[in-house]
Amino acid sequence: MIKIGLIGFGYWGPNLARNFNASSHFKLSAICDFSEDRLKKAARLYPQAKMVANPDDLFNGNNLDAIAIATPVSTHYALAKKALQTGKHVWLEKPMTDNVKLAENLIELAEKQGKTLLVDHTFVYTGAVRKIKEIMDSGGLGDMIYYDSTRVNLGLFQQDVNVVWDLAAHDISIMNYLMPVKKLSVSATGSDFYRNGIVPKALLTVYMENNITAHINVSWMSPVKIRQTLIGGTSKMVLYNDNEPSEKVKVYDKGVDLTPTKEELYHINVQYRVGDMYAPKIDDTEALKMETDHFADCIQTGEKPLTDGIAGLEVVKVLVASKKSLEKQGSPVHLT
Repeated sequence: MIKIGLIGFGYWGPNLARNFNASSHFKLSAICDFSEDRLKKAARLYPQAKMVANPDDLFNGNNLDAIAIATPVSTHYALAKKALQTGKHVWLEKPMTDNVKLAENLIELAEKQGKTLLVDHTFVYTGAVRKIKEIMDSGGLGDMIYYDSTRVNLGLFQQDVNVVWDLAAHDISIMNYLMPVKKLSVSATGSDFYRNGIVPKALLTVYMENNITAHINVSWMSPVKIRQTLIGGTSKMVLYNDNEPSEKVKVYDKGVDLTPTKEELYHINVQYRVGDMYAPKIDDTEALKMETDHFADCIQTGEKPLTDGIAGLEVVKVLVASKKSLEKQGSPVHLT
């Protein structure tokens, strides 16, 4: 059994605690939170775990093998660094850090210590996203053209990050997994409507190699919750609707064929192709369970996690560039 401690029992922490506690690979040994009320709640649910208010109580000593961190992004680096330095494997909530250099430092430290660093990009482990990856890798969609996503709802306003860092991080991680092509530049537009320094609604454009473009629309100010992604290929197209209870993924045999004529400098014939739609069967195992099992495998075998530090760093690079672009009212920021 891998003895694991959890730091943060707020919004996401309870989900992690539930999965670690249910896993046959982990023993949930300690939970840390600054809130006395949260610790009392955690103690009722997990009486076997030690409750502490100071993270140092988890770092000191050798009674833990791993630490999961589910705290605000501004605290990620310091906590993850100390966990790695004290010989712990680390599960780190997304986004990995609020700074590219700090993310690189954590990757180097994990390598030096010989410890597993997993960044919690949960959507990558969903049955829907894994099925889309399977279809794309088989060539079922043809060459990629675009990734368009709408991820909007009312709330939950964050105190330390804007809506891009909160919601778009999901889509960037999904896109990195499905389309591992080089990103060239990022353009982001949005406004601080409430004049509190936090942007609650934004549109992100990511320019990639091979003329692939992604548009990601995120908002905390929508009257309805929408979780919808369109992925276009030259052969077929995918609709991924995470709000659907069953048929989350639909594959459409639709597209556009452009045929140059003899007067191709002046005219191009456009032919629309409309075929069948099918909804493939997808694995309905909870993503966090898949991710928890994967984390245990990586700890035990030394295998690199699917969402390792490098994957986390790629997301941070886009988020940092989007912040700079927002400050420049949408001017593209090149990625290195």
